[in-house]
Amino acid sequence: MYVLAGKVGRQLQDRGRRLVTAESCTGGWIAQCVTSVPGSSGWFERGFVTYSNESKQELLGVPARLIAAHGAVSAETVAAMVGGALAHSRADCAVAVSGIAGPEGGSPDKPVGTVWLAWQLKGEAPLTRCFRFEGDREAVRRQAVMAALEGLTDVCSAS
Repeated sequence: MYVLAGKVGRQLQDRGRRLVTAESCTGGWIAQCVTSVPGSSGWFERGFVTYSNESKQELLGVPARLIAAHGAVSAETVAAMVGGALAHSRADCAVAVSGIAGPEGGSPDKPVGTVWLAWQLKGEAPLTRCFRFEGDREAVRRQAVMAALEGLTDVCSAS
């Protein structure tokens, strides 16, 4: 995980980009991983931990009607989160995550382990993806962090 965070950092630094994170179910774990990399202050701009729906609205500008219509764990919400993170920071590359880590909170449509991620470069459309992770709460969160970092290697390496 930390090796992957270092790779993200090198890609960002090579392109003169800065990263912002918007995290719900991972609770700041992505930001913790990237800030464990020496020199991350040169490419990590800030992180938002927006666990509640209200914090998603207040800090990232996610519309309440969007969460009401689609839920906090949805493509629409993470797309709004990633765009809000870019709009409320000085970064030009962003990742957002929202999911159901368990052990409770799942539903037939969104079982425990459902995690939505979004990545975006400033000025481009967000890329969203749904994952269905297996395991306990710790395993789901760990897999979400890894998927977020892996996606950043693709987004950050784009021209």
